[in-house]
Amino acid sequence: MSKKPAPAKVADSRHREAPFLQERERYLRYCADSGATSGALSIKRNELIWIARFLPATASQGVDIAQLHELVRRRTSMHTGVTMGKRMIAIARPWLRFLGWWREPTVALPFQRHLDSYIKWMRDERGLSPSTVGQWEDRTRQFLQWCEGTGRDLKGLQPGDIDSYFIQNAGRWGRISMKTITGALRIFLRYAAAQGLCDSRLAAALRSPRMYAQESLPSAPGWSDVQQILATTETDKPADIRNRAILMLLSIYGMRRGEVVALRLDQVDWAGRTLHVFRLKRRQPQVYPLLPTVAEALARYIDTVRPHSSYAEIFLGLKAPQRPLTPSALFSPVNNKFKALGIEVKHRGPHALRHACAAHLVSEGLSFKEIGDHLGHRSTTATMTYAKVDLRALREIGNFDLGELSCN
Repeated sequence: MSKKPAPAKVADSRHREAPFLQERERYLRYCADSGATSGALSIKRNELIWIARFLPATASQGVDIAQLHELVRRRTSMHTGVTMGKRMIAIARPWLRFLGWWREPTVALPFQRHLDSYIKWMRDERGLSPSTVGQWEDRTRQFLQWCEGTGRDLKGLQPGDIDSYFIQNAGRWGRISMKTITGALRIFLRYAAAQGLCDSRLAAALRSPRMYAQESLPSAPGWSDVQQILATTETDKPADIRNRAILMLLSIYGMRRGEVVALRLDQVDWAGRTLHVFRLKRRQPQVYPLLPTVAEALARYIDTVRPHSSYAEIFLGLKAPQRPLTPSALFSPVNNKFKALGIEVKHRGPHALRHACAAHLVSEGLSFKEIGDHLGHRSTTATMTYAKVDLRALREIGNFDLGELSCN
């Protein structure tokens, strides 16, 4: 008689075979990091399997409440349960919001037309990046929803109303968050005033909280930590071979995760020993020397691990379907290395390695401009924060030698 598989293995198989695996795992990691108990995670994990099975392949284009009710109807036609539908919606909606796939009911926000116009203005006239547009949209939407919920309209809005908004939320906002929200609302109110939607004096009435130069020290792993992480990838495992190249690009060149996954085969000039990177913030290409250690790691991955594919992107998934990696897919390889080595830092994702690169450059004595150029910053203001890592190490040097960053 054949032996039945263990329940845990069956559950894990169901989890991995269901659609939207990466999206579900990313959300569960977020819930775990936010303090969710193992029991709550188990419930979410099992429920998301059902939700993912019923979601259409076009879910990334937006899912509204009507579609969620249809999912509930389809599931309850297979299983009965009084609370099943409520639980399904209660778990599905936060997950979809986390992914940016949730489509808010248009009737819930009378200001939607103005918000849509504002988003178009940010994207088409200001030329802001999708990330910035998304962040400012969220901040503005929350403010407009508060206005609607408290019976306020833009035309009659007064400075005291905005004060009330900040006072009501002061308990859950720190000063750094408050400064970000103030900046986002100031831009919106200037736009709204130009459109004749509100008083032109409102934007000027907003005051950002005072920030201090040493208030938020960047928490970066030490360069010795980076070397430890890279040392763990010196194996013959396909995942380590691929991840070694990724980790080097993050830590040695200080690349953003989006820049790493967008890197194409034709951007590596093997003969000329150069690496051509398109910097997302500067929106322009940048050429770097291709260090021998990085060239070796890239060549080994491409020659021995990377599958033959029509995709131009260098880094592909190890399991079918072997598609280009998404920026979110870089979190687990980096986070797992930090955990395995017991490296205690505030943030353990790919950006932590970019911070480590910046901190190392500061300790090596590079100037702000040189560090900013290396990291692809648009201005030296973005680089100033790294001066707080090691103030004594700051000194001007004549030459910018990438060879000093070699990990060997």
